[in-house]
Amino acid sequence: MTGAILLRGLRVPCIVGIFPHERETPQDVLLDVELDLDIGPAAASEDVHQTVDYDAVSAALTELIQRRRFLLLEALVAEGTALLLERWPRIDRCALTARKPAALPAAEAVALRLERRRPPAG
Repeated sequence: MTGAILLRGLRVPCIVGIFPHERETPQDVLLDVELDLDIGPAAASEDVHQTVDYDAVSAALTELIQRRRFLLLEALVAEGTALLLERWPRIDRCALTARKPAALPAAEAVALRLERRRPPAG
């Protein structure tokens, strides 16, 4: 039974961007995360170890983004999705959207989205 864990608007204060002011002053990046996985075992057992702990996902993405101080959102979503698939083998597909609300004064946000699927076994 495939289901999706969704995290919306995870706020991560970090250094991200190419301009000098972006390299000096942290800004908020908002993350939307989608994780497809078989939720059947967790639904039947109500055992958190049979699913993906979204608190751990949040902490891992926050740590990565704050530590790496990315120049580009492209690198941020690429490394973020790679981390998710590497660390949580239960995830079949993940999508990560990173939004920078302060990037353009005339826009609500600038965003980049990347989706990756786990390669088939074998």
